[in-house]
Amino acid sequence: MALPGLAISDGQGQLTGQGLDGFYRGGRRLLARCQVRVAGREPLPVQARMTGSDSARFVGTLRASPAAGPDPDVVVERTRHADGTERITLRNAAPRPLRLPVEVSLGTDLAELAAIAAGTAASELPASVHDSGLRWAAADAAACVTANPPPSDALASAGLLRWELDLPPAGTATVELRVRPEGAGPLRPAGHAATSPLAPARATGDDPRVAPLLHSAVADLQALLLRDRAHPADTYLAAGAPWRCGMAPAEALAAARMALPLGTRLASGTLRSLARTQLPRPGPGAGMIPGPRRDSGPHLPPSCTGTEATLLFPVLLAEARRWGLPEQETQELLPAAERCLTWLRSTVGDGSYLHDPYPGGPVRCETQAHAYRAALLGADLLDAYDRPGATELLQWAETLRAAFRADFWVEDRGGGRPATALAPDGRPLPHLSATAVHLLDTGLLGGGRPAPGLLDEVRTEHLARLLGTPAMDAGWGLRSLGAKEAGHNPFGHRSGAVRVHETALAVAGLVAAGHDKEAAGLLEGLLEAAEHFGHRLPEMFAGEQRSAGAAPLPHPAACRPAATAAASVVLLLTALAGIRPDVPARTVTLRPVRSAPLGEINLSGLRVARAPFAVRISRQGLAVAEEAADGLQLGA
Repeated sequence: MALPGLAISDGQGQLTGQGLDGFYRGGRRLLARCQVRVAGREPLPVQARMTGSDSARFVGTLRASPAAGPDPDVVVERTRHADGTERITLRNAAPRPLRLPVEVSLGTDLAELAAIAAGTAASELPASVHDSGLRWAAADAAACVTANPPPSDALASAGLLRWELDLPPAGTATVELRVRPEGAGPLRPAGHAATSPLAPARATGDDPRVAPLLHSAVADLQALLLRDRAHPADTYLAAGAPWRCGMAPAEALAAARMALPLGTRLASGTLRSLARTQLPRPGPGAGMIPGPRRDSGPHLPPSCTGTEATLLFPVLLAEARRWGLPEQETQELLPAAERCLTWLRSTVGDGSYLHDPYPGGPVRCETQAHAYRAALLGADLLDAYDRPGATELLQWAETLRAAFRADFWVEDRGGGRPATALAPDGRPLPHLSATAVHLLDTGLLGGGRPAPGLLDEVRTEHLARLLGTPAMDAGWGLRSLGAKEAGHNPFGHRSGAVRVHETALAVAGLVAAGHDKEAAGLLEGLLEAAEHFGHRLPEMFAGEQRSAGAAPLPHPAACRPAATAAASVVLLLTALAGIRPDVPARTVTLRPVRSAPLGEINLSGLRVARAPFAVRISRQGLAVAEEAADGLQLGA
């Protein structure tokens, strides 16, 4: 994929028109069927692999001369690109010339992805001969396929293009197909290398898994980039493919925050795009960033992602400033962050907690963690620019922390656990879930200091132990709901599946809190799972317990690539290095994991203060900055 372009097929290489097969642009299927036959037969598939986040290669063979023996003598290679290009190359492996008839059968329904996923797409449309290919038209769309070289014959009624290709011994011939909406120019994805807001970070080291994992993650983030239509200079991340190729505010902000080591341009584009969606004043919810509801599993009603996005906005701005967001851009975005913080204070009122925006809703643990972090980092941001409101935010944060420690801990014989939520009657809900990892994600203040947490040191240590138990750690990562909890389902995306984003937050939070052993266990499991997914982590996968010789089970509804999963890789690796920048103070502190769970790691191509940054972590857990901006003071 290279949004808004996307191509989907199985490992056979043929686009059959079944399921989601096809070339897409902007969520519409431009071509559903592209089946190749050589000498009247389909090539036998022998290999299919991704050659990049935006391309795939399929290789097949066939025998064009049955008298030549059992060996194939023609190799058919198809290289498919998300921009709508497919190259079909035939290579003659026979010792004599071959004349091969080649047929490509094409068809489409011009359906929207949502209709295809729901099984309500219409049947294929009739084709017409157009230029050097075929054309299809519906009431609201049209698409065409052009071929180079032009076909020797085109049969519109069958959607068929034909060639007669002459191949000398060891010779090749290529047919190129181009699919595009009628009247549209070449696809220019937002993540093109020359204009991408993301730095091309690289990783090397003792563990051979880190290099391909980071490479795939950065490529997937680039492939998921979209431009704001009204403001093309602003880019942000789509949630994931194929199901959510548009903006999801909370996930776009969370992914941009984890991707800050790749530069601040993605953060600024995401913040500007979402600032334009804030609810205006006066009115209910003024300052809030709207977002859809999200399912919360079997024990809680759906949550409001708009609440999460509104609380993430000032956090991302505050941390982007620490990573080097220019002062001018920070000050331009500051009013929008102030509106988010004003919404927080006005919504809380005189209470201790931030409630769900729906009547009778619960008080969620993760919402309090988001709100607490927003208050601390928001106050820090307001103080830096002498803006009012910081004192009130800090006072409320203290009130929240005291109330949370009294109300949100469920005592049991094992030492207790944080409650998932408080019911409307104030009763704590004791279900152990991965949303508790947000309690470990406190954010960074000036000087790279972690903000104080909602839990005290003793309870943080106990939470760390709980996250490392088999009930939560599936061996591949963190279950979204404990295996012993009522309603647990290994495939439930909020009730037992492993969500990569939550596992990465757990690892980073445990490292920051000094619980290296538990962090290393979760990290190792996730890296092992990544190998089974070809170093391209999905949004989530089944939370089945890991066993010898087993592989993690894919989740049928998971996006892959997904913005939060790809950005989680950046968070995981940079957390091991403990990079804590404070560009306004011209300092960067390195606090690596002393146990060095992956041995030596070298991270290069990062960005701090909008300049290249490279760091090496030794096998002894010592960090050395090997490249940094001029004038940046390094500390440990």
